[in-house]
Amino acid sequence: MAFNWPRGVLALALAMAAGTAMADDKKTLAIVVKGLDNPFFEQINLGCQKWQKENPDSGYTCLYTGPASSADEAGQVQVVDDLLTRGVGAIAISPSNAPAMGNLIKRRNPDIPVMTIDADFVEADRGMRTTYLGTDNYLMGVKMAEHAARLKPEGGTVCLQLGNVAADNINARAAGFRDTIAGAKGTDRLTGQGGWTEIDGCPVFTNDQVDLANQQMADTFTANPDLDAFILIGGWAQFAPQAYAQVTDQVMDKLKSGELLIIAGDTLPPQLEALKAGRSHVQVGQRPFEMGYRAPTVMIQLIEGKAVDDPLFTGLDECTQQNADSCLAQ
Repeated sequence: MAFNWPRGVLALALAMAAGTAMADDKKTLAIVVKGLDNPFFEQINLGCQKWQKENPDSGYTCLYTGPASSADEAGQVQVVDDLLTRGVGAIAISPSNAPAMGNLIKRRNPDIPVMTIDADFVEADRGMRTTYLGTDNYLMGVKMAEHAARLKPEGGTVCLQLGNVAADNINARAAGFRDTIAGAKGTDRLTGQGGWTEIDGCPVFTNDQVDLANQQMADTFTANPDLDAFILIGGWAQFAPQAYAQVTDQVMDKLKSGELLIIAGDTLPPQLEALKAGRSHVQVGQRPFEMGYRAPTVMIQLIEGKAVDDPLFTGLDECTQQNADSCLAQ
C-alpha cells in the first residue's frame, strides 16, 4: 500500500536525500536556499545547473538544496548542520533566520569555506563567512524609495510588506527605503518624513508565504481605501499570478489612475507580465540566475585559498511600465 507523504515533508525528504547522496564528496559545492517552494530560488538553481553543464570536467558538483518551505527556518538550519557534518567542499547559504544561522556556524566553527548568497548574516556574524554574493539590498530599498518619490512627490500613506522578521536582506531593503524617504539613516518608521506615513498594522510579514502575502494585500486594501502606496519589499504575492491578479482587480481603477502605487521587488516573468498589465508600477529586480551561476566559481576560489572580494554585488534591474520590454540585463 502506497503512503501519501504530505507535500512539505516529501519535498524536504527529497532535498535531504540529495544532500546525503552527494555531500560525502569533498568536491561538492552546496548552495542552500531559504526554501525549495520559492520560484525566485529556482532561478539560482538554474544558474547552478548552467555552471555544471559548462564545467563538466571541473571535478566539482554544484548541489542546490534547502528546506521544502521558505517558512521553515529551523529546517534550513538542520540542512546546513547536516551538510557540515557529512562534509562538502564549500557551502553558500541564503539564511532565512540570519542570527540562528550565524549561531550555527559560530558553534560548529567549520573548516569548510562558508559564504553567503542572496541574504547575508547579521553584521556581528559576518566574520563567520568569507564573502557575500548577491544584491546590495540596502541599495534595492533606496531604488524603491526613489521611484516612490518620483511617482508621488507629495508622499502619502504607505504599507511595507516584509518577509521573515529575522531575514537580513529584507530588513536591509526596508532600511534603505525608510532612510531614503526620510533623508536620515536609522529611520525605524515613517511618521511624516518626506510626506510619507506608514499606516497602522504595517509593516506586514509574509514569512515568505505567497498565499499569506496576497491575503495581507487584500486585507490592507479593504481596510485602507485611501492608501497611497503598497511596497512589496520582496515579490511574494506576485509569485502566485492568479491570486495576485484577483487581489489587484479590486484596486485596478486606482492603479491605473496612479491614486494607488505598487512597487515590488524582483523581475521574474510573471512579475513583468503583471507590470505590463498595470498591476504594479515599478519592479526593482535582483539577478538570482547570476548568483547561482557565479557561486560555484567563488566557492572553488575559496577552497583554493584565493583572495575574494567582499561583498560581490550582482546588480539591479529597474523596470517600469515604460521600459518593461527592455529593462532586464542582457
